[in-house]
Amino acid sequence: MPGSPWDPEQYGRFAAEREQPFWDLAGLLERHAGATLVDMGCGDGRLTAQLHERIGAGSALGIDSSHEMLARADPPANGEVSFVVGDISAWHGSGFDIVFSNAALQWVGDHKEVLRRWRESLAPGGQLAVQVPANWDHASHLVLTEVASQILGADAPPDPVATNVLKPEDYSTLLHALGFKRQHVRMQVYTHLLADTEALVEWMKGTSLNRVKRLLPPDEYESFVGAYRERILGVLGYQRPFFYPFKRILFWGSLV
Repeated sequence: MPGSPWDPEQYGRFAAEREQPFWDLAGLLERHAGATLVDMGCGDGRLTAQLHERIGAGSALGIDSSHEMLARADPPANGEVSFVVGDISAWHGSGFDIVFSNAALQWVGDHKEVLRRWRESLAPGGQLAVQVPANWDHASHLVLTEVASQILGADAPPDPVATNVLKPEDYSTLLHALGFKRQHVRMQVYTHLLADTEALVEWMKGTSLNRVKRLLPPDEYESFVGAYRERILGVLGYQRPFFYPFKRILFWGSLV
């Protein structure tokens, strides 16, 4: 059975592009000096530590399911930032001032139930801030689903963005139902100028292709990537540079 599909080096190839939504989401937070923060799906924890410092939090806890990503975590020596391996879909805490999650919730289903648990983990007056990709209808994702179905047949994993992510207005309705008195919900298009069309394949290898990578031995996975690359170039052609618009949903709520 293949191991964890997450490769910190591959994920980090487009670090600057992936970080902008993180900081846009952080910009929705209202400053709360000494706040207790939990970052759901924290990856290697680097941005968690920076967020902790930027907002003046008292403590920060990062949670991620990938041992490989958390092995890169380097918490400050003061003990104010810590990391644990965990399942964000089942996690439940208590008394946190901020529950924050950037580009992670799409990997799990039943967002209504997960967000209910996260809301119950907040202290009175707490804040929830979440960002999820919504680019399921771009050729990058549609071709991935197409090639996976051709090669894996009934075993092809569905696109979690297409199957799990809700509409922006549904998140707004859910925030209201969960008791958030104030909210901000928006769809934002991030524009990325990649070196060429083949760089799009490298982008996808850092995240979305992981759902296939976890199912295949290394040699078969490389063959799959080759088939995906050939199909992408067939659909989009070779473009240098390649303009990649990427839709994301950002939402924030406050209990007061």
